Amino acid sequence: MHGIEIIVPGQHDPRSGAYVSHISYEHDIPVTAGVEEESWAMALTPRLAQFAAVARHEHVTRAAQELGVPQSTLSRGIVRLEDDLGVALFARRGRTVALTPAGRTFLRSVERALAEVDRAAETVRADADPAAGRVSFGFLHTLGSETVPGLLRAFRVDHPRVRFQLVQNYGEAMIERMRAGDLDLCLTSPVPDAPDLVARRLDEQRLRLVVPDDHRLAGRRRIRLAEAASEVFVTLEPGYGLRRITDALCAEAGFTPKIAFEGEEAETIRGLVAAGLGVALLPPPAVPRPGVAELTVTAPRAVREIGVAWLDGHPDTPPVAAFKRFLLSRRGQLLD
Repeated sequence: MHGIEIIVPGQHDPRSGAYVSHISYEHDIPVTAGVEEESWAMALTPRLAQFAAVARHEHVTRAAQELGVPQSTLSRGIVRLEDDLGVALFARRGRTVALTPAGRTFLRSVERALAEVDRAAETVRADADPAAGRVSFGFLHTLGSETVPGLLRAFRVDHPRVRFQLVQNYGEAMIERMRAGDLDLCLTSPVPDAPDLVARRLDEQRLRLVVPDDHRLAGRRRIRLAEAASEVFVTLEPGYGLRRITDALCAEAGFTPKIAFEGEEAETIRGLVAAGLGVALLPPPAVPRPGVAELTVTAPRAVREIGVAWLDGHPDTPPVAAFKRFLLSRRGQLLD
């Protein structure tokens, strides 16, 4: 006998994850009709643990006691499972049952699937642990040598067991990874403005015009960017935040930069400047680089804002919330 369970809002239903109240069963209504329209996983998953328990005990009563469900409920669930599959999984011998060959084949895969669910549950629980959970954190390449190691070192003073999954990339790539669920938050520049994101400005960093040390401008300490209009520039590739800032600053200074090379990493760009390939707008290096001179840009105001961003409406685990609070507490001191 099979049936459709009639439900109204109330208690939790483990099959659907919804909160329902069980009212009654209408018997003799086939439940297999919708299986082809849905996935087998959706149709069968709620009963796999019941099947495994009965197979383990070879006794419905003992399996029901282990699961804490009425024997009639368990028996009905197994019958519905077999009917959905169209295969007998058990041979009945009075109060005991034995797996059929099909049942043994099914059990091997069911045990692997349930073990994987257990591992997944333990992983997400461990990642959410307030003391030893995990934070997936992205940051720009230019923040990787000094800024981010310093932040992590300071945060771990009070949270020594929190684990970090770190991703170093350019801003747009990190934001896409956040949208895909791979990152909890990221440090990026420019500070993004998108309806699905929350972003907070943390600090700003002055950009310098970097020229070869034998360049005609190398003896200068300050420069208006318009004075470099005739120069060839070495820049990051389109899509990088620093490239967008460079293009915007040059436009504000009244020119479109002539591009000799587009790279992926600021220190590579600085090295190419030293090799004489052109000039570049870059943040200050972690350590002084030989072969270049770095000039303060007086006009337009050449800075890049650095902020933290996360997806709007996504609940934080305790370790992510703690790290977010820590970053927000560093406003104006991020680059110290």
